[in-house]
Amino acid sequence: MAQARGGGRHRTLALKRAAASGFARITLACVRREFPAAMDHVLHGPEDLQAPRSLHPAFYGCFDWHSAVHGHWMLARLLRAFPDLPEAAAIRDVLDEHLAAGPIARETDYLRHPGRATFERPYGWAWLLKLAAELMDWEPARAWSGHLRPLAEAVAERFQDFLPRLTCAVRSGTHANTAFSLSLALDYARAAGRGDLEAQLARRALDYYLGDRRGPLAAEPGGEDFLSPCLEEAALMARILPAVPFRAWLGGFLPELDLAPAFVSDRSDPKLVHLDGLNLSRARALLDLAGALGPHDPRSPGLERSALRHARAALPHVASGDYGGEHWLATFAVRLLLA
Repeated sequence: MAQARGGGRHRTLALKRAAASGFARITLACVRREFPAAMDHVLHGPEDLQAPRSLHPAFYGCFDWHSAVHGHWMLARLLRAFPDLPEAAAIRDVLDEHLAAGPIARETDYLRHPGRATFERPYGWAWLLKLAAELMDWEPARAWSGHLRPLAEAVAERFQDFLPRLTCAVRSGTHANTAFSLSLALDYARAAGRGDLEAQLARRALDYYLGDRRGPLAAEPGGEDFLSPCLEEAALMARILPAVPFRAWLGGFLPELDLAPAFVSDRSDPKLVHLDGLNLSRARALLDLAGALGPHDPRSPGLERSALRHARAALPHVASGDYGGEHWLATFAVRLLLA
């Protein structure tokens, strides 16, 4: 699914067209699959007893709302990178159907309901903004982007309201992780020219993380992690701090960066398979750090080698045949390979 390019210290991972096609087929089979479904849904009355597709006409598939959102991001990303993909017509059909004005208006109304302030906070919010950022400044996506804009703006408003009240970063390895969501939101802020949101995200990142020292990397991973709290924090700070201060900060926060890929004992277990996602997200974060440090930093070659080890541990298992992993892992693979 992936190949190493170049030689010596600066090998990188790349996505082959055939693998892109395979990832697209996996996700196309998920985005219209309504059941099984895990709902982040508070019932305020009997009228809220509705099926996923009725509640979420755009993002009802892929087992849960956030996975449906990032599945759509992945499809858009692949279509943008490989416009002649054999699955291109099917991708366009899905995006035409789900990112139409009507379904997105329903999603926006759902989000704005006064009893749903915490719906998909922050992970689903962040992926929605990532999807919106992907569709911007891309002529074939003009209609999709326009339809999605009110929902993206509603999510951005929620971030801006929530961040001042989040007094401590959440440092988990799952959906609540603050650094991961700030990073995706930063992509949106920069793509949308939202200097106000970008400044707020940067301030909060510095508030949360600038004073950190000796991150507990050796305590990772937790048995259900799909993110590395330490590496996500470091990858975010690489985007916030100038190069020289970042190198110094990283030396104090992660003086040792040696880590082995996580072992997945049972890919039919929907929680244990998170560790495949961890290996993919670690690989992406390690490459981000190597890029931020630059080719002359002595830490970069080791980071690149570690990234390759982590990628190779997970990429062969994206198409495991079990829905617990297949409904979401392709997104993490594509984000790594098309970074």
